[in-house]
Amino acid sequence: MELRHVGRTGLRVSRIGLGTLTWGRDTDEHEAAEQLRVFHEAGGTLVDTADVYAGGAAEYLLGRLLDTAVPRRDLVIATKAGSVLDPDHRTDGSRGHLLAALDASLARLGTDHVDLWQLHAFDPGTPLEETLQAVDIAVTSGRARYAGVSNFCGWQLAKAATWQLAAPGARTRLASTQMEYSLLQRGIEREVLPAALDLGIGVLPSSPLGRGVLTGKYRDATPSDSRGASDQLAPFVAPYLEEPARRVVDAVTTAADGLATTALQVALAWVRDRPGVTAPIVGARTAHQLRAALSVEALTLPDEICRALDDVSAPVHRYPDQDWSEL
Repeated sequence: MELRHVGRTGLRVSRIGLGTLTWGRDTDEHEAAEQLRVFHEAGGTLVDTADVYAGGAAEYLLGRLLDTAVPRRDLVIATKAGSVLDPDHRTDGSRGHLLAALDASLARLGTDHVDLWQLHAFDPGTPLEETLQAVDIAVTSGRARYAGVSNFCGWQLAKAATWQLAAPGARTRLASTQMEYSLLQRGIEREVLPAALDLGIGVLPSSPLGRGVLTGKYRDATPSDSRGASDQLAPFVAPYLEEPARRVVDAVTTAADGLATTALQVALAWVRDRPGVTAPIVGARTAHQLRAALSVEALTLPDEICRALDDVSAPVHRYPDQDWSEL
């Protein structure tokens, strides 16, 4: 698999990443080990997790598989901290919480460092400089090799990156931002993506298949074994089952038929090759599904197909994104 640099850093990762959102909850150890082996054999290196996935069980499961299923040295392990598991889904960007969460992640993963440590979300209740000082401590102490953010809007990303450039003594620069990005969710093109491109920050798209909807499996009904049929994940899928999404899915399916490939491959290739994107993060229920996603490595979409998909999925961006004189 082709490797790409994460932003303007020396860190290189496979241009498709493996997500572990369901590990330890819906994905057991046997299936997770098979997915990890399939990913490794395909040349994949980037494995993304978080301290709150399955209440910490995803990190623990990944840690059990390091060096038993796949050598630790062959993987780029990315995790996140800052989210709090409580009914209010709080974010805690305080120095104390973040550094304690990192130490807990390292213990569950059974490693002395993570390759990429990401702030899971912006915390408006903590001064940003305190949050970023914690990031600096994590990197300078060797517990994290690189740092990134997740779910930061455009001004939050720009503010964080600018503070790091300007603050006396700050040594860490943001390498990445992880955001939802697909043909069904192009909101980051408004401000986040331009900011990331300008700042040299790599984009790691999550849910690049539109929460599974872009595969076409929901066109006629909701499969009983899908996320859309899960009590826990059905609300996550539901927003992408409305009529506007159906038009995009139909266009992706038409493109796939014309290219003699699958809707999954078309949707994934589109987001993988967008400007600024380093590596989409793909989560799979089975190793078979993961193999299908990894087969996109051989596909590059023709320009005319990309333009057609751009048109049918185009978000409405008006003032102030367009020049005022054009309105």
